[in-house]
Amino acid sequence: MSDLIAKAAIDRRLAEIVQPVIEDLGFELVRIRLMSGKTSTLQIMAERPEGGIEVDECATISTAVSAILDVEDPIADNYTLEVSSPGIDRPLTRLKDFDTFEGYEAKIETSELIDGRKRFKGILKGTEDDEVLIEIENNGEDVIIGLKFDWLSDAKLVLTDELINEMLRQRKAAGIVDEDQFDDIETDEDTASEEE
Repeated sequence: MSDLIAKAAIDRRLAEIVQPVIEDLGFELVRIRLMSGKTSTLQIMAERPEGGIEVDECATISTAVSAILDVEDPIADNYTLEVSSPGIDRPLTRLKDFDTFEGYEAKIETSELIDGRKRFKGILKGTEDDEVLIEIENNGEDVIIGLKFDWLSDAKLVLTDELINEMLRQRKAAGIVDEDQFDDIETDEDTASEEE
């Protein structure tokens, strides 16, 4: 399992418990995080293998995961369980995600300095073996670089009009959504043009 799915030791332990339950229901674990606060929150992101998840499916996962967590009791304190979709500007946690979202803009962070930097923003160009390919601007030129998947500490899609339109198109084609629902979503591009 990748550290992008479960970073901390407790997250990895929780993933060992809940991942089989999620997979038995026909879904994939995208990310799991136990976040501390006044009351801890166990955040689980899941989706179908072909992508997407509906609210009632999140509820089904929540019920099944709650049952196994009650039995295993891995979290000492009170916590809130939150099961959700990865969202449009989703985290990229599995190598296959970088192929699925090839052509879209992403932000990637590495755990170590690579050529003097840890943050990369550019267009995903898929994968090659165990490397994530991303096209970035370097000294005024667009270049494609390869970053070993094991080097990554964080990766997520950037919310753009293109990404929103593609997700809407997919959901509309599946008969899931009416386009008018999302007319007032603000993207990074909208914000940037307002600031200029």
